[in-house]
Amino acid sequence: MPEPSDRHAAMADFLLAAAGFVLTMVALGLVRVLYGPAAADRIMSAQLLGTGGIAALLLLAEGMRVPAGVDIALILALLAAFVSVAFAKGAVHWEHDGE
Repeated sequence: MPEPSDRHAAMADFLLAAAGFVLTMVALGLVRVLYGPAAADRIMSAQLLGTGGIAALLLLAEGMRVPAGVDIALILALLAAFVSVAFAKGAVHWEHDGE
């Protein structure tokens, strides 16, 4: 039976590897933000980047045993929700002005 410290080290390694994978996928999503054909594509990609960043931060916080990382991730998630609402309201306003 493995020691508890060995299991924690293995889990921490797994969580850090998962965070690295998520960050790699977020970096690939950055291409859509930079070259998106429309503003809606870009904001959705930015939301994907935010969600991936939050997931990576949560994985890193748990893998490194840093409880404050969870609080930071929750604050970023809340800010991302406000950005989505502000963009949606702005997009509706822009559509009515363009007519």
